[in-house]
Amino acid sequence: MEATKKIELNKVAKIILIALLGTLLLTLSAKIKIPFYPVPMTMQTFVVLFLGITLGSKIGFLTVSLYLFEGIFGLPVFAGTPEKGMGLIYFTGPTMGYLIGFLFAVYTAGSFNYEKGKINIFLKLLFSVSFIYFFGMIWLAILIGWEKPIFELGAQSFLLAELFKILLLSFLIPYLLRIKKLLR
Repeated sequence: MEATKKIELNKVAKIILIALLGTLLLTLSAKIKIPFYPVPMTMQTFVVLFLGITLGSKIGFLTVSLYLFEGIFGLPVFAGTPEKGMGLIYFTGPTMGYLIGFLFAVYTAGSFNYEKGKINIFLKLLFSVSFIYFFGMIWLAILIGWEKPIFELGAQSFLLAELFKILLLSFLIPYLLRIKKLLR
């Protein structure tokens, strides 16, 4: 009985450590950015998909949730923080929809089996990342107005870089699946 509790505590501690390291990786990816208006381009979508693939849907979702809570509670984890504000005020700005989309993308990416073919993998990752842009553009339209060119402002300029990130992940899948096995 005591040994079982110790094993469970070790498992929980491992998950917490992995989630914290994942939030650190997301924070670093947020700070690597190319300024665009109104939403900066970062490496976060790459890392969100990476976390989903390597951690799975549940731990990936936990990791992204923890990251969002860190930002909402005022830690400078988001792109543009602390320069453009912090906490809930920053979270509810132009990037909120994209940040919410991270949750759906990481969960979806973590739910797929990546054993079959590069095109299949590419399409699964493309589907996963589409949640980020879907929620991002909806929130952006709510915030700045539906009459604005939402697709141009919120997605178009990022698509080529996004395709490159997804292509890169598609080719890295064998290595990412090895990482996933190590983390279990």
